Amino acid sequence: MIDNEPHKTKAYIAGVNLNDPNFDYYMTELANLTEANNMEVVGQSRQNTEQIVAGTYFGLGKINEIKSMAHGLKAKVLVLNDELSPVQIRNLEKLTKLRVIDRTELILEIFANRAKTKQAKLQVQLARLQYELPRLHPSENSLDQQRGNGGSTGGGFANRGAGESKLEMNRRTIDKQISAIKKELKKVANQEDIKSKRRNKKQIPKVALVGYTNAGKSTTMNGLLKEFTDESSDKEVFVKNMLFATLDTSVRRIDLNKNFSFILSDTVGFISKLPHNLVESFKATLQEAKDADLLINVVDASDPNMIQMIRTTQSVLREIGIKNIPMITAYNKADKTDRNYPQIEGNDILYSATDEKSIKLLAKLITKRVFANYKKFNLLLPLSDGKTLAYLHEHAQVMKESYENDGVHAEVRLAPENQERFKKYLV
Repeated sequence: MIDNEPHKTKAYIAGVNLNDPNFDYYMTELANLTEANNMEVVGQSRQNTEQIVAGTYFGLGKINEIKSMAHGLKAKVLVLNDELSPVQIRNLEKLTKLRVIDRTELILEIFANRAKTKQAKLQVQLARLQYELPRLHPSENSLDQQRGNGGSTGGGFANRGAGESKLEMNRRTIDKQISAIKKELKKVANQEDIKSKRRNKKQIPKVALVGYTNAGKSTTMNGLLKEFTDESSDKEVFVKNMLFATLDTSVRRIDLNKNFSFILSDTVGFISKLPHNLVESFKATLQEAKDADLLINVVDASDPNMIQMIRTTQSVLREIGIKNIPMITAYNKADKTDRNYPQIEGNDILYSATDEKSIKLLAKLITKRVFANYKKFNLLLPLSDGKTLAYLHEHAQVMKESYENDGVHAEVRLAPENQERFKKYLV
């Protein structure tokens, strides 16, 4: 039989531990990222030290050990736990005879492979170019190997100048590409902003799912869609058990019982040491989270690194400027623990996104948090006041409405900012 299965590239992972208590967690995460990039982790090494070696990241003894182990395991790639300088990468490649990928490059590769929409693709391109720009080096230019080297001072100066010209040309090219992508992203962001304003025209509350990648945000969204939407199969979002399965923000309307409705968005997942350029690039994608009335931080309750994952999410939220938004911490995957679920604990919930009772309890908690200050009113509006009626339909939740001789009778739920406006219509 012919084996048509694509063979995964064998990778060896390694890192330097500068007395970091979270180092084991970061290495576990690095292994998961490597697997997510369609590579097979065949072994790993670590060096405990007080400081990183400037030119080679590891000490020479550790490099020789890694080279021996990696080649013995037939690894082709060395994946490292930190972002390295171009010099460190070049030196390690020479010394180990392996392709070297640092953590940032690894995450950028994953994002490049996962990007589906125009916006996500542009964001990944921007982050990659910003990563590559400071890594341009004269030695990578073909003009470095100039003819007429003859040893004269003039010849040497000319060669150096030509190399630098080529380098500057490359830099200008990348600068132009970065500028063009930023302009294109601004256009896309404006289009998304128009869509967002259309969605929010009726002042429906906005809820955003945030959290560590692969914690179950998309599964949670699908659970709510299945429970509260008739056409859930058409609206369900992509789910797969791997890091960064989706990069694009999905937005859906959820209509709960008793006429409670809200806009739910499923945002890109977070991870430790998420490259700053990538965070910057994805700020537009995370706009839904910044505009939310409530955040749901989805956490994998079965993961031993749960606390670190919560800290990672909090750190990234701060970095993108999200603060002072009410939050529910939703401890998902309770079915993989020995705890009883579903249960609400204060403002938090322990649940399983694949369990119907859990989803109903989560919806109850969302309703309590989002609609706490909404109040129900019975109103009587003049039949001739079409403008006020139109405003009511755009900015309130109309549960009942009937046209009588004395006017329009409406049972509505009003947000705090509209309650004073409609006081004169109370019956």
